Amino acid sequence: MKVLVTGGLGFIGSHTVVELQNVGFEVVVIDNLSNTTEDVLKGIVAISGKEPIFEKLDLREKSSVQDFFQRHQDISGVIHFAASKAVGESVTNPLLYYENNIASLVYLLQELEKKEEAYFIFSSSCTVYGQADVMPIDENAPIKPAMSPYGNTKQIGEEIITDVTKISNINAILLRYFNPIGSHPSAEIGELPVGVPQNLVPFITQTGIGLRKELMVYGNDYPTIDGTCIRDYIHVVDLAKAHVIALQRLLSKKNSDKIEIFNLGTGVGSSVLEVIASFEKVSGKPFPYKIVDRREGDVTSAYASTSKANEILGWKTASSLDQAMESAWKWEQKVRTI
Repeated sequence: MKVLVTGGLGFIGSHTVVELQNVGFEVVVIDNLSNTTEDVLKGIVAISGKEPIFEKLDLREKSSVQDFFQRHQDISGVIHFAASKAVGESVTNPLLYYENNIASLVYLLQELEKKEEAYFIFSSSCTVYGQADVMPIDENAPIKPAMSPYGNTKQIGEEIITDVTKISNINAILLRYFNPIGSHPSAEIGELPVGVPQNLVPFITQTGIGLRKELMVYGNDYPTIDGTCIRDYIHVVDLAKAHVIALQRLLSKKNSDKIEIFNLGTGVGSSVLEVIASFEKVSGKPFPYKIVDRREGDVTSAYASTSKANEILGWKTASSLDQAMESAWKWEQKVRTI
């Protein structure tokens, strides 16, 4: 079966392409290379032994999306990663996020709506829960007002997909990620953001390698174990495998509703300082950081209840925080020595 992966050369997308190819899917990748490079294809080939079909395409260009689906009418399913994803950047540049994350989704769904059957996996986020009242967060937790434009685009995206599935032949699964980190154990692919990293772990590894002077820890006065924010850090390979299982569920028509929702995390919350301590453990070196003021858009704590994904998808994480950090550090060391 042929599967489209949008944003397939990005961090999570590339790992998912590998896992899809490992179980026999033919993969077509769309990416506009705004936050990655075409070199990622080499890493995918090195791991899986196969090169996906790749098209450089901007999903904000409606005519390009229409043309793509005209040329690839045998697409069986779509996994949609292509979106801007940094909370801080979304606060300072909200229109970029609304255009990139909403327009591209609409154009994709318009093409899928034309098909007799369509299967859609949406890359969503735990940010849709805002600051949840109860931990761990399960799928029935209320959707609260978004704390950032990024979070709002994920809420709006979910609403759009829900509305469309009601009146079309599209079946969808919304996967609400917590915090993906790490890299493939081969160190052939990993997280390599363009410019200054917007996420914690790549900033840590870049600081560890000497590319950054120190990490800014945004606030140490939160009501948590050590005053720093708590998140659920999930190894990217575990996350990628969940996408394959979810897609197989749709394609085999095992879904119980036209739209299903699953949280993807480890079920364990780790503070920023605990993540730093994990890096120090796996790298064997002290880590420079400085406490600064809180950052707008950050919630105090967010970690997943994984029981629904464990029971219904038959999926669970295999890697610990230390293992994820070790793989991220291995990747960083390899990238800087090339």
